[in-house]
Amino acid sequence: MGVIKPFRAVRFNQDRIADLQAVVSQPYDKIDDALRERYLALSPHNVVRIILNPPQPGDDPASPQGPNVYTRARDTYQAWLREGILRREERPAFYVYAQTFRVEGRAYTRHGLIAAVELTDFAEGTILPHERTHSGPQEDRLRLLTTVGANTEQIFLLYPDAQNTVNRIAQDALGNRPPDVDIAEPGEPDVRQQLWALTDPAALAAIEATLAPLRGLIIADGHHRYSTGLTYRDQQRRAHPGAPPNAAFNFVQATLVSMDDPGLVILPTHREICQFSERSAADVLRRAAETFTVAPVASLEACLAQVNAHASGHAFGFYGGPGTGFHVLTLRDAALAQTLIAGDHSPQWKALGVSVLHKILIEQVTGVPARGIEDKTMIRYHRDPHEPVANIDAGLGNFAFFLPATRLDQIRTVAAQGEPMPQKSTDFYPKVISGLTMLPVGPDERL
Repeated sequence: MGVIKPFRAVRFNQDRIADLQAVVSQPYDKIDDALRERYLALSPHNVVRIILNPPQPGDDPASPQGPNVYTRARDTYQAWLREGILRREERPAFYVYAQTFRVEGRAYTRHGLIAAVELTDFAEGTILPHERTHSGPQEDRLRLLTTVGANTEQIFLLYPDAQNTVNRIAQDALGNRPPDVDIAEPGEPDVRQQLWALTDPAALAAIEATLAPLRGLIIADGHHRYSTGLTYRDQQRRAHPGAPPNAAFNFVQATLVSMDDPGLVILPTHREICQFSERSAADVLRRAAETFTVAPVASLEACLAQVNAHASGHAFGFYGGPGTGFHVLTLRDAALAQTLIAGDHSPQWKALGVSVLHKILIEQVTGVPARGIEDKTMIRYHRDPHEPVANIDAGLGNFAFFLPATRLDQIRTVAAQGEPMPQKSTDFYPKVISGLTMLPVGPDERL
């Protein structure tokens, strides 16, 4: 059984922050240098100064005493608390979170609940990963968590609730109350972000009771932060063996979204191969023709339409530059996914479009070395398919692969088997933004 509890969040003080949308941000792993500079220019109190503090001359990155990005994040967090820029809520709450947006002309609203979720080892089956992680980001997030002593961002969890009972309880309790927060975040300005603090004791108890028996929750975003939370929990348990189960370090801050929420949208993440000179685009097409049907198409739009229309998800777009144009590569026989993909993987994992792309097209046909994918020196990931096309036309990339979105039923099946998908298999849109709530998890904190 899972333990999911309300908590007393640290939040930006709207009496001191006139423009709340100037202090929130995308999650740290979506922020590049240019976007960070934009956030820094927006406000001296933007949350990026905590979640992704920029390096400075004279930093000593290896020293726990600093100065470095982690000690500056801690000092900033503590100073904002002293100055009243941030303030601690007086009463525990669940934070009802709504994101309204459009995809391909259709309007959606995704309903979430920000809560403190008990950390459980993956082997227990209560919370499951669905993608691979890398060690570098985990080490970085662990240092930030250990130094600051707070969950400064949220992970994004999917939970089974076919009747959307939790959302109904929350909405009934809120009634027509206007949101406490109603903003747009500059990194995704077309998304309306709304937040309500729900403190009604009866509603809190009803939500806790509904969520308590659930198992098979899936991490949609935030795998590194969840794994970091497990490591931090274990460290704190060793240091404080007498701490009770409700010690805050046993929990992680998360936005929970029902798997049956009508606003749950998954987008594909397209791949651009770069810094790779072993094969030309024409070579790739020739080699692909041994396993795939290769059909030229007139445009990116036509390419994407055919890829998205393929029932099995085994059709992929390809662009190799103006001289090569766009093509659709379709696996000749679905059974080839089972025979050509080596390793101890289930048939369901091998059948994933992203598995066919990586294990057959990228590794076998193209020949990109595994290290170039692992360290990201030879691959770039894109939500917008126009971006890799522009890069290739500008001579910044070699060729691109376009793929369909992974379906939720595929994610549930593979995650339940304990098989992590390749990295960037999913893009849950929009992102859960940072700066709405923080969860202190120091050794003396209790829930």
